[in-house]
Amino acid sequence: MKEGLENYPVDAVITWVDGNDENWQEKINTYSESKINFSSKKHLKRYNSIGEIEIAIRSIIKFAPFIRNIFLVTDDQSPESFDSLRLLAEKKGMNLILVDHKVIFKGFEEYLPTFNSCSIISMLFKIPDLSEHFIIFNDDTFIMKEVSVDDFFINGEPIIRGEWQEFNENKTLRKSYHEVLSFLDISVKKDKISFKKLQQNSAKLAGMEKYVRRFHTPVSVRKSTLTNFFENDSLLRENIRHRFRNQDQFLLSSLSEHLEIKNETYHYRNYSQLTYFRSYKNLSSTRLKLKWFEKNYRKLFLTFQTLDMADDRILDYILGWIEKRLREN
Repeated sequence: MKEGLENYPVDAVITWVDGNDENWQEKINTYSESKINFSSKKHLKRYNSIGEIEIAIRSIIKFAPFIRNIFLVTDDQSPESFDSLRLLAEKKGMNLILVDHKVIFKGFEEYLPTFNSCSIISMLFKIPDLSEHFIIFNDDTFIMKEVSVDDFFINGEPIIRGEWQEFNENKTLRKSYHEVLSFLDISVKKDKISFKKLQQNSAKLAGMEKYVRRFHTPVSVRKSTLTNFFENDSLLRENIRHRFRNQDQFLLSSLSEHLEIKNETYHYRNYSQLTYFRSYKNLSSTRLKLKWFEKNYRKLFLTFQTLDMADDRILDYILGWIEKRLREN
């Protein structure tokens, strides 16, 4: 921990899977009811990797100098660049530590292997030597401007970024739509398992009457909030027993946020501080969005979903832009 920044340590936690690993592919197909064709375009989009994890780690090392440990949680895997990243972190006074699922599932080994991000995230607060204050990162979300502790915690309380919304069943138009369908005896498919649904489950578990639909940004967490809630581990076991995502699960990071809201121990921001890429239509719009990120002082984070689906020209531009920012003094 660097002097003069804050008087309490903060850790970063990233969950990561190398979807290109043939051993992992064989393992998931052993447990999956429907076998995955990893050569198909649909599954390449979901599981392919072009080195985002290296960018995510480097971005934390460069732009978040207050971080004490970066914990990379994996299933018996390691990025090819792990050793060089670990040395880079050490030069900045940080520790980069690989944490296997077997470590965080100690005492809960019967639920392994798991291929369910909800189940894995549920166990992050059990990482050995994890600080009271920690930040959960997705491997496709990068810090691209200098940040400090108070971009994540204020007086030790977490900052929550998102938008207040009603639960699906409380939305008037949605209720009316389903009532009409029921009257006409028209069946409708159940909602697919979505990030939104998991957040709503989490808010209900915390006793909320509405929820914060959070932005795709890093999540600030206090370990004690979770250890206190899971003093009895029956709910935790129920959540992690699913090897694949289930619509009845809760999302631990969202649960943590709503427990803090319920306790009034949080700070709310209704703006994301995020530039979000979900499609890559043309080079001009990509350049414009990245230029706006540079100019807008509020923006701190970049998310690139399915970056591997960008064409070569746009991909080269984005990776070049990122590399330049990571190398700048």
